[in-house]
Amino acid sequence: MITVLAGGVGAARFLQGLAKIHPEEDIAVISNTADDFEFYGLHISPDIDIVMYTLVGLVDEEKGWGIKQDTFYCQEMLGRFGYETWFKLGDRDLATHIFRTNQLGKGFKLSQVTRQLSKSLGLKVTILPMTDDRIETRILTEESDIHFEEYMVKREMRDKVHSVKFLGVEKAEAGPGVIESIQDAEAIIVAPSNPIVSIGPILALKGIRNALKASKGKVVAISPIIKGSAIKGPADRLMRSLGLEVSAFGVAQLYRDFLHGFVLDKLDEDQKARVENLRLRVAATNTLMRNLEDKKGLAKTCLDLVH
Repeated sequence: MITVLAGGVGAARFLQGLAKIHPEEDIAVISNTADDFEFYGLHISPDIDIVMYTLVGLVDEEKGWGIKQDTFYCQEMLGRFGYETWFKLGDRDLATHIFRTNQLGKGFKLSQVTRQLSKSLGLKVTILPMTDDRIETRILTEESDIHFEEYMVKREMRDKVHSVKFLGVEKAEAGPGVIESIQDAEAIIVAPSNPIVSIGPILALKGIRNALKASKGKVVAISPIIKGSAIKGPADRLMRSLGLEVSAFGVAQLYRDFLHGFVLDKLDEDQKARVENLRLRVAATNTLMRNLEDKKGLAKTCLDLVH
C-alpha cells in the first residue's frame, strides 16, 4: 500500500497521476480536515472534497475547485436573502455537504461519512480523514483571529500573518486507519501541499510523526515551492511570516526528521546539494502538473526514490 499525506488541489492533481501508475485500491490518502468549517449550517470539508471530486472525474479543472458544469442558483438566491456568498458552493456540490451534515447529525463519524460518499461516487482510493475530532486552522493577523478559509478566500490572503494555530489538536486522536496506513505502507508520500496549513495539521496530531519515523516504508516529500514561490495558495506567504526560509530546502527542513527522500523542481536544482546534506535522496524533476503526463511523471519519480 502507498499512503499519501494530502491537502487540497496540489495533492488531488498528484493523486490523479499516482492512480494511473499504481492500483487505486492500493492507495490510502490521509486528508487534512483542519480546513473544515460550517457555512450555511453545513459541514464543509474542502480538502476531502477536492480529492474526491478530482479522482472520480467530477472536478472543474478550469476553476481548480468545485464540480464541472455546476450551477449556483441556490447560492444566488441565498445572496438575495442577505447571506454571505464569498465561499462558492455550486448546486451539485451542495448535495455533498447536505449529505455529510445530515449523516454527522445522525451520529456518524466523519470517517464513516467519507466512506459512504466515496462508495456512492465509485471512488477506489481510500480517503482517511486525519481525525474524527474537530480541529480548526486559525490565522492570527494584526487585527483578528480568523478561520483559514476566511483568510484565504474571503480576505484573499491580504492580511499580514503573525502566527498559525490548530485549535483542538492537543486533544484530537488520529482517525480510524490513519496510524495503521502509515505503519503498513510500503511507501509514504507527502503531497505537494502547503506545509504549514495542509500538512502541518496532520503532523501536529499525536502519534503521526512517531509513526512516520518508525514506518517500514520510506517517506518521500514533494516541494510545493518553486524558485521561492508557491505553486498555488499562500504557502510562501505563511512560511515567510513564520520566519521560515521560502524554498524547497526550507520545506525539506520542516520534514527532515522523518524523510528518506525529497523531490524538488528542476528549476531548483541548485538546491539539490543543500537538501542532500540533510541526508536525503533527492530528485529534481518537473513538479508543475499541467497535464496527466506531468502528474504521472511526478508520481513515478516519487516511487523511484523509495525503491
